[in-house]
Amino acid sequence: MFYQIINSPIGPYLAVDSGKGLSCLEHVKDFDNISSIIARMERISTPLLMETERQITDYFKGELTQFNLPLDTNGTVFQEQVWQALRDIPYGQVRSYQDIAIAIGNPKAVRAVGGANNRNPISIVTPCHRVIGKNGSLVGYGGGVDVKQSLLELENSEYNHK
Repeated sequence: MFYQIINSPIGPYLAVDSGKGLSCLEHVKDFDNISSIIARMERISTPLLMETERQITDYFKGELTQFNLPLDTNGTVFQEQVWQALRDIPYGQVRSYQDIAIAIGNPKAVRAVGGANNRNPISIVTPCHRVIGKNGSLVGYGGGVDVKQSLLELENSEYNHK
């Protein structure tokens, strides 16, 4: 496994290439928290990590609205369904957890959708930041609600017009 730190206007991201695809893209709040993870990997810019950096950079410039990267997420069947539903949310739009539960054909699984959303290993590319509370409020985000707000503002999402 290989990693690279990708700088962005809202802080650094840890990107991991498993050899099969992008397996992690995580906002780094504290390098001490990831030191044990990266200690087991090599810091090498693989072609996939360089392409990830290019696409993330273009995203933050407002020049890219849909990612095209091979992913290696290794989730449960349910998690993979949720993560695909997240990737189906168009740029600049938001959905509620209930909307996602309905989209995957399991309308009563709202809490489970929240759990899968929380375990999303590839932020931004699998846009869990586009999921908001049913009442339109911003709710938890692994990178912090401030990061979620920044991403929604970057996308000029419909959330900003409520």
